[in-house]
Amino acid sequence: MAHTATYSRDGFGLSARIANFFERVNEANALRAQYDQTYSELQSLTDRELDDIGVRRCDIKDIARDHVYCS
Repeated sequence: MAHTATYSRDGFGLSARIANFFERVNEANALRAQYDQTYSELQSLTDRELDDIGVRRCDIKDIARDHVYCS
């Protein structure tokens, strides 16, 4: 069985790993804030406005998720 080592340029020490962890948490928080904003903006539209742009109210959650996490 072959083993490979994966090294990141961030370093190997505990402080580098902790810094990397907090960076990932901050990125996740930023994405979540963007999701929340997209979701709330779409939720605030009237049924007529949603119909005009071709969105069903039941699809808002999926649209917000795709917009933020899949783009």
